[in-house]
Amino acid sequence: MRKEIVINSSTSQNRLAIIEDGKLVDFFIDHHDKDRMVGDIYYGRIARVLPGIRAAFVDINMKHDAFLHFSDIGDRMKELQAVFDDDDEDGEKPPQEKPQAEKQENVPSVKEKAAQLHKGQEILVQIIKEPVKDKGVRVTSSISIPGRFCVLIPYDNKVGISKKITDFRERKRLRRLAKGILPDNCGLIIRTAAKDQSEESLTGDLKYLVKTWDEIQENIKAQSPPALVYKDISTTMSVIRDMLTNDITNLYIDSKKILKEIKDYLQIIQPSLVAKVEFYRGSDSIFDYFKIEEQIRELMGRRVSLPAGGHIVIEHTEAMTVIDVNSGRYAAKKEQELNSLKTDLEAAREIVRQLRLRDIGGLIVVDFIDLEDDKNRKKIFDELKKEFRKDRAKIAMLPMTDFGLMQITRERIRENIVQSMNEVCPYCDGTGIMLKRSNLIHSIEDWLRRYRNEGKFRKIRLIVHPSLAKDLKSGVISAVNRYQLKYFLRIILQEDISLNPQVFKFISAKTGEDLTDDFI
Repeated sequence: MRKEIVINSSTSQNRLAIIEDGKLVDFFIDHHDKDRMVGDIYYGRIARVLPGIRAAFVDINMKHDAFLHFSDIGDRMKELQAVFDDDDEDGEKPPQEKPQAEKQENVPSVKEKAAQLHKGQEILVQIIKEPVKDKGVRVTSSISIPGRFCVLIPYDNKVGISKKITDFRERKRLRRLAKGILPDNCGLIIRTAAKDQSEESLTGDLKYLVKTWDEIQENIKAQSPPALVYKDISTTMSVIRDMLTNDITNLYIDSKKILKEIKDYLQIIQPSLVAKVEFYRGSDSIFDYFKIEEQIRELMGRRVSLPAGGHIVIEHTEAMTVIDVNSGRYAAKKEQELNSLKTDLEAAREIVRQLRLRDIGGLIVVDFIDLEDDKNRKKIFDELKKEFRKDRAKIAMLPMTDFGLMQITRERIRENIVQSMNEVCPYCDGTGIMLKRSNLIHSIEDWLRRYRNEGKFRKIRLIVHPSLAKDLKSGVISAVNRYQLKYFLRIILQEDISLNPQVFKFISAKTGEDLTDDFI
């Protein structure tokens, strides 16, 4: 399988696509005017503690306070507090690693963690989820600093190996290497990219992470909360760090500036990968050349076609994402179960791909085509489980119900791609439905009926969008003329193309006063 990373850069954004044999499997957008927040570390101050919702809100100098759920309070919060507490000036070191059994006994419960928090308390937190709509960022007090091959976790004292490294001997080798280079009072997670890497590579990566942690501690001592003490790398560089592994065949870029940045970065972290980076010199757009643009257009649509003629429809609601699976054609009764199974299996594979591509998180409910055989329902569940192994986000799902529904939860970290690339329509407010003009005209007449009884001006201006004005002026006797005769008013119709087509305004012709809200 040929796996490639393609980067398209413009003055406003970088777009990163990961393709497998020409098929888009992952897509990222790095907006130049919107910094990536996940991974940033803040020195904050607790604004509120709300036991009723098992959470605290932390002031980190943003529009909305950061949300800290009690379950995201780290086991080593006391040790992290010591980084900026005044009573730590005697140079006393945090406690050394304890035996595993003893550590497990001393791990505080969620209730005990919550009791450690109080209003005004200074706290070190790290962003784990981007803000979505009117919600602030979500944070954790478990600090981790990611590198190319490993992740440093201050005051954790544990070693973890990526589950994607399945070879027993390699896991044993990496665990032995990690324990040999692990600094005091720090934990380490060995990432998938560390597979088959030398001790020198791991040591070099770890030294960089330890240096970063030392700089964070210095920044904390030099600043007062709320303050940003560590800024993680951009989306572009994080994709290179996390996803440019040995199984990537090539990386193509159409920007010399980004090319140089990536080559300089790789020269430090893994020089062997520099040869895979190539500058695209074609006259066509790089995304057009690799046939990515047309796949992105499909990504924006509600409907996605399946190979055998069926399709899926993806709908976003406030509470969840709903996906409907349709066969798209009639199947003979004796083959109905087989046809439904085939369509559902195709849909399962495409659904996982679409969730990754669109970066859809939260609750997802899938309405599969009904299957009568329990074995076939299990096949759908197993197919989804197999496909989700390719997904980096955390997934949980329940077996298919008798109604053909399957419930899935996927880790939400940032805005999904559709939200990132689109804005809510200012006219319909994202509903996709607009009020009929006949109903608007009825509302205008209702307004005039109320105004006739209490209004003090006899000459008023009616301001509407040109599309509505056309209906008000049509007919042998226009609606405006009928209203003037019926309600004994002088109405001047005025068109305003900038006005929402679902809105009308009544203004006093004498004073210019807006009368609309007074008689709604």
